[in-house]
Amino acid sequence: MDMVILSRIQFASTTIFHFFFVPVSIGLAFLIAIMETMYVVKGNEEYKKMAKFWGKLFLINFAVGVVTGIIQEFQFGMNWSNYSRFVGDVFGAPLAVEALLAFFMESTFIGLWIFGWDRLSKKVHLACIWLVVFGTVMSAFWILAANSFMQRPVGFTINNGRAEMNDFFALITNGQLLVEFPHTIFGALATGAFLMAGISAWKLLKKSDTSFFRKSFQLSIVVALVTSVLVAVFGHQQAQYLIQTQPMKMAASEGLWETSEDPAPWTVIAAIDPDKQENSMEWKIPYLLSFLSYSKFTGEVRGMKELQAEYEQSYGPGNYIPPVRTTFWSFRIMVAAGTLMILLGMYGVYLAVRKKLGQGNRVFMRLMIFSIFLPHIANASGWIMTEIGRQPWTVFGLMRTEDSISPSVTAGEVLFSLIAFSAIYTVLAIVMVYLFLRVIKQGPDAAAPVESRDYDPFDREGYHAVSK
Repeated sequence: MDMVILSRIQFASTTIFHFFFVPVSIGLAFLIAIMETMYVVKGNEEYKKMAKFWGKLFLINFAVGVVTGIIQEFQFGMNWSNYSRFVGDVFGAPLAVEALLAFFMESTFIGLWIFGWDRLSKKVHLACIWLVVFGTVMSAFWILAANSFMQRPVGFTINNGRAEMNDFFALITNGQLLVEFPHTIFGALATGAFLMAGISAWKLLKKSDTSFFRKSFQLSIVVALVTSVLVAVFGHQQAQYLIQTQPMKMAASEGLWETSEDPAPWTVIAAIDPDKQENSMEWKIPYLLSFLSYSKFTGEVRGMKELQAEYEQSYGPGNYIPPVRTTFWSFRIMVAAGTLMILLGMYGVYLAVRKKLGQGNRVFMRLMIFSIFLPHIANASGWIMTEIGRQPWTVFGLMRTEDSISPSVTAGEVLFSLIAFSAIYTVLAIVMVYLFLRVIKQGPDAAAPVESRDYDPFDREGYHAVSK
């Protein structure tokens, strides 16, 4: 059992599972805020009902996401103590701000939003959910600031063998962060939108609460289309940025062993042989890689062999080529899922504008149910490409993954905790799916939870009256 591989598998599994919930929370919070805004502006009670119904799913997802997220930060100190010791002064700062400011703010206003329906004015209550949205987005910002440092280290100096922060402003204006943050946020909004559209499509197929779920579908499909397009736009900008800062990652994502000709073709699919460092089969589109890299139909792209020689001169002997097959195919899975999201969003908006929802569109509506998984596939494959493509580095150019693990933790201990976490996460997933299905089947007209009824929770007589 290889300690490094086990530690990487454990961190990857827990992180991917946690990230199933994060974008859903961000996306649903935004859509709920829009619904409540329409309720306050128009005075239409159906929008209030929509905000409450989708709010139940948001709260279930948020609760599970918090539980799964706690383990992430513990792992830095437990399994990756050498890494934490080396970059803790830099990496810990944005994580501390996220926990002490953004997450506390988010949690506080979620509580006010849950219990404030009948106690706060409409505008104050509306402000609460928008502050929740702001809190979720800022949480993502600070976490991505930490991740961006790993991709492109800035704002630090090496002192006594440790990286110490000397420029906080450089950390939060990192060029990697400026392209990674919008790409991730719009991906999260798309995730929430497709979840809402898919559930609405399911209920429309069953002809259950059709007016309610038609409005939900119309709102969510517009957000789904707009955000999916923006994900592609900012993803393109991020790829162009990585051509300059992490060319090895981009070369691996293209399966490019030799420096390309000018103009460079884009490889759609390839049979990659990492042992021979060649591709036995390729299907290419001329000029396209140059355009994707430089927004013009000229320009060469450096290959992995040339970059390997350059990295050896800069960082010393070693293998600096990441797992090429994983990087190559995860990138294409992400692109394929994103393309399907845009196509489904376009057709859905067309049906909504033409008022043809539910008129012989059963095949499309079934596809929308399965489209719930598309953003998750795109998110997971995108992060796999991002993190695997950075190997062998934990912090690019500064610290290798093999040097980052905890020296006092054994492979057996990591394997045991990996199995235990996987079992716990499986149970959590089953519970969450059960609760989601229960709320969805009950529909928007289910009885309101006790805490939202008009009573004083500190009034013991009132409490017992309600409970009876």
